[in-house]
Amino acid sequence: MNIFTILISTIFVNNYVFAQFLGICPFLGVSSKTETATGMGLAVTFVVTLSSVITWAIQKAILDRFGLQYLQTIVFILVIASLVQFVEMFLKKSSPNLYKALGVYLPLITTNCIVLGVAILNIEKGYTLIQTIVNALGASIGFAIALLLMAGVREKFEFSNIPKPLQGFPIGLITAGLMSIAFLGFTGLV
Repeated sequence: MNIFTILISTIFVNNYVFAQFLGICPFLGVSSKTETATGMGLAVTFVVTLSSVITWAIQKAILDRFGLQYLQTIVFILVIASLVQFVEMFLKKSSPNLYKALGVYLPLITTNCIVLGVAILNIEKGYTLIQTIVNALGASIGFAIALLLMAGVREKFEFSNIPKPLQGFPIGLITAGLMSIAFLGFTGLV
């Protein structure tokens, strides 16, 4: 596949949040403020990209070579958990405010299904290392765009007259559904 096609497809057409419905927990949990959404988007970008490269290398060099493919999920989760611990320590030292704002959602990157999903799909699709990196970056950028769009809309909700039964989480789910429908417009792009 063409690298540009993979990138555009992953960001818009097959967006992991809006088309594949992966990563919904942090998408809904961290998208209340744009600063927090930006921080989570950057953290997920780092973890997804680096974990995809490392897991691809482990799959090709160890698991495939020795017939240990059945250990793929366990090995991938260990790699992801290690990277998340690294990001958590880095943010705690370099940006304590962002670390506090992300709260429980930062360690939950370990269980964010986008991170594991991208790593596994890279292997299943038979991507080369370059294609893996591009797919991981595209998935991360698509996730960050979804977070930032949702955060921007949710910040506007504070000044909107929303009926009481729809305030909070219900209007967030309605908005996410409408965004998902809007992203269907990219279907014929690639």
